[in-house]
Amino acid sequence: MLTLDSPLPHGLVATNGTGVAVRPRRLRLNATLRRMVRETVLSPADFVAPLFVRHGRGQRIPIGSMPGQLQLSVDQLAAEAKELANLGVPAVILFGIPAAKDALGSDNYSPTGIVPQAIRAIKDAAPELIVISDMCFCEYTDHGHCGVINMPGELHFHPHLPQGYLLDAPTRELLARASAVHAAAGADIIAPSGMIDGMVAAIRSGLDDAGFEHVAIMSYAVKYASSFYGPFREAAESPPTFGDRSQYQMDPANRREAFKEAALDVAEGADMLMVKPALPYLDILAGLRELYPLPMAAYQVSGEYAMLHAAASNGWLDLRRCALESLTAIKRAGADLILTYFAKDAAKWVQA
Repeated sequence: MLTLDSPLPHGLVATNGTGVAVRPRRLRLNATLRRMVRETVLSPADFVAPLFVRHGRGQRIPIGSMPGQLQLSVDQLAAEAKELANLGVPAVILFGIPAAKDALGSDNYSPTGIVPQAIRAIKDAAPELIVISDMCFCEYTDHGHCGVINMPGELHFHPHLPQGYLLDAPTRELLARASAVHAAAGADIIAPSGMIDGMVAAIRSGLDDAGFEHVAIMSYAVKYASSFYGPFREAAESPPTFGDRSQYQMDPANRREAFKEAALDVAEGADMLMVKPALPYLDILAGLRELYPLPMAAYQVSGEYAMLHAAASNGWLDLRRCALESLTAIKRAGADLILTYFAKDAAKWVQA
């Protein structure tokens, strides 16, 4: 137990009148002092704003479980992009809601698909804004899974594999194809999020072969099969029609596996790594930050956002203070980028 005469780090000794008197509270005396010695400081440049994009015109559809978030049609993106850029938010990540779905999620690799349209619109409106394309198929497939599913009657059916099994090789082919389409539309970063084995290598090869070697890959290297994704599935209209995604997303109980997954993605050429969700997995984020010199991202997911809003709406906590505290914790753990639905609000709050 620490006493007034106990040794302290760096050879300091706290005493009650002799030696060096150490009083950490001296630097907490007032707001100005606290701000001067603050170790972790949030800025708008830390945030990436997720956007949900759908077909149609004049569409601004509220997402019930995510207060303040909207599904937007492409014509509504210009104003949103300009506002985010003016606030100093450097990037957005796009999630598409197609007009029609099929077994292969063809809207995702169509040059006229919803996300390629959105990319072009944002680049026209705010050229300086970095556009990240979330690269997965769950929003585009009629079964709601993240790639090609092994089902009787489908082109890639393998009778010796379980029905409903996600097939790696054909999924990788589609990921590479869609990534090149999104890069051609102007995406700066491709962010594969399906936790498909070999996805980074396949996308890197597909981008390079198509002449997009300058386009970066931000891999969802460590994505857990989390219960915190519920509101997102409403927002993206992407719940699976059978089973869940635990056959390819990680078990929340596993830590060592996270480092294995990250190592594979680094070896395959990922330019950035991501941990998702953020707050329940800060130990993973901090561990990866120590291991790899790559930029590290963390996704403060829909459930984290919705919980804070729900509690605040009941008067149980202060939304602004708790949101900023959560974001600070994520940055303190090692995130260089934070994907958060609070991006617009937080950019205003930290500059107030």
